[in-house]
Amino acid sequence: MYKSIYVPVDNSDHSNAALDIGVSLAKTFGGKVIGSHVYAAKMHDRRFKQMEAGLPEEYQGEKELERQRQIHDSLITRGLEIISDSYMDVVTKKCGDANVPHETLGLEGRNYKVLAEDINTNKYDLSIIGALGLGAVKDSVIGSVCERVVRRVRTSDVMVIKDTAPMNGGSIVVAVDGSPLSFGGLKTGLALGKALNKPVEAIAAFDPYFHYAAFHSISGVLSEEAGKVFRFKEQEKLHEEIIDSGLAKIYQSHLDVARDLAQEDGTDIKTTLLDGKVFEKVLKYARQVNPWLLIVGRIGVHSDDEMDIGSNTENLLRSLPCNVLVSNRAFVPPVDTQAEYTMVWSDEALRRMEKIPIFARGIAKTAIHRYAIEKGYTIISNSVVDEAIGTILPKSALDSMRALGKTLDEQGIDRNTMQGDESVTKDLMGNTMSGMMAGVVEETSKEAKVLDYYVCKNCGHVGKGAKPVTCPVCPASGDDFQLVDRAIFEAAAQAEGKIETEYAYDDVAMKWTSAAKQAIRTVPAGYQRRRCKARIEKSARKLGMTTITQQYAGPIIAEATESTSNGGDAMPEAAPEESNTSLYTWTDEATARIDRVPEGFMRDCTKALVEKHAKANGITTITLDVATVGIEQGKVTMEEAMKTGNVKEVIDQILKPE
Repeated sequence: MYKSIYVPVDNSDHSNAALDIGVSLAKTFGGKVIGSHVYAAKMHDRRFKQMEAGLPEEYQGEKELERQRQIHDSLITRGLEIISDSYMDVVTKKCGDANVPHETLGLEGRNYKVLAEDINTNKYDLSIIGALGLGAVKDSVIGSVCERVVRRVRTSDVMVIKDTAPMNGGSIVVAVDGSPLSFGGLKTGLALGKALNKPVEAIAAFDPYFHYAAFHSISGVLSEEAGKVFRFKEQEKLHEEIIDSGLAKIYQSHLDVARDLAQEDGTDIKTTLLDGKVFEKVLKYARQVNPWLLIVGRIGVHSDDEMDIGSNTENLLRSLPCNVLVSNRAFVPPVDTQAEYTMVWSDEALRRMEKIPIFARGIAKTAIHRYAIEKGYTIISNSVVDEAIGTILPKSALDSMRALGKTLDEQGIDRNTMQGDESVTKDLMGNTMSGMMAGVVEETSKEAKVLDYYVCKNCGHVGKGAKPVTCPVCPASGDDFQLVDRAIFEAAAQAEGKIETEYAYDDVAMKWTSAAKQAIRTVPAGYQRRRCKARIEKSARKLGMTTITQQYAGPIIAEATESTSNGGDAMPEAAPEESNTSLYTWTDEATARIDRVPEGFMRDCTKALVEKHAKANGITTITLDVATVGIEQGKVTMEEAMKTGNVKEVIDQILKPE
């Protein structure tokens, strides 16, 4: 597969690891290694001339200055050539020991420009470059030369070496998003896995929570009139019922295509669908499984060809602990490989679809298709269309749409193009959407009370009403769907005490228990907390729940605070254990009580509050009674802080070492 492998070298640890991998791959694939080093003699010459004015007076005579210039040019040029030749000697020795053909290049110029030009001009199959060079310091994550080369290379796959350990063990993980470069990366991963005897798996990530958080932010700045134009209620209904499930279906289909391609290649792969911020989820997954190599496309499915590197690839390149292969190889799977299901539409159903305005036809067809798969239909008839649309939109919304169609016909407006008097069209659409929005709110509150909700144990898809026959997102059967027992969360809400009511951007009432509200404050304020809150509320609403308990929100909050601890803005850390724990003895009952507090930041904070109470009262043995009093006093302190908005200052004081 890889016949020409290009390795820039500079004798750094990462460069030496890159050379070792390059030699190993060349031997495996019967290829050749091209070692190169770029030295910048001209740059040193310019720097010397800039410094001439600072030379001692005896060196500034014309003849002496010219002599110094010649000496400097000779020493620098020859010296850099000798260093470059020394680097090439290492390439020659390692390739010779492995009996691998090789070639060495000493190049002059600006390092990243010359490297990228050489790679693009000669179109090597693979370039392997160390993430860090000789200029690396403790906090370095990726070198400027490496990053600039990756951005500029278009003709070659680029493997970035971040782990200097030998390439023994570890899997190959491929992130797919449906783009040709990601599927090209999959083909590369399969070939590498087979050649190196490494397991290969494919992952895909989609973000169903972004729009919820974004709409909340937008709604805070829009006027009431602008909010009506934006139709938040209709937007949320559209996303919950169609777009989110559609995204899950699309990205699961990418994984199914990946599995088909692997099976055609004589192997099988594990596939995993992730939901959330793409970069964050892929990074977390990589930290969990610790692969030898993660493969990503240089640009993703939403990028244009002129993009140098996609945002997810850029973030992963910086943050991943493992080696990264940035794919520039493109592959488009055959259409018949991508087609997972075949549906037959009756003539009546097709004619009915033609009556839907063209701007809504694609979404409606996708929704009906998904519903038919979920309920086990293979022929889509008029009755199936009725069932599907009835599930997606309430009766009042359907009545409004029928009224709109009738009025459009009376006004002589083309349903497909919506042409006609612009003001009439806007009025009609506005009135219709207002009716739909009112119906959505009314019917949504009803269906939360009467409909059963089923969750697919494999992919998390939520089905409403009758138990699904099969999952429209993954190949799971109806047996893999579990009924959501909302009574558990209702009981938890009663146990957690006080409930506060808030309104989402689309005016849906969301209730939070005080324990859940306090728990989410452990997530750093700002975007991270808003996104965590959006994920909690949106996932709950998909399950027909409108009350958020700490029991439900806890795992999502824990994940958010865990990701914060791995980077980004964080709340103050707890003081080291030895600062306080040695001063107090905790009884078993008191320890059991404190262990009931969610582990992590909240438990550290609560423990600190109890010990501060003990210190104030001259107590060294903390019993259950002491812990209970300390916790209750801590609650009062936090409630006062929340009222005044001084939460961070209070937490700083609580966690301040004694």
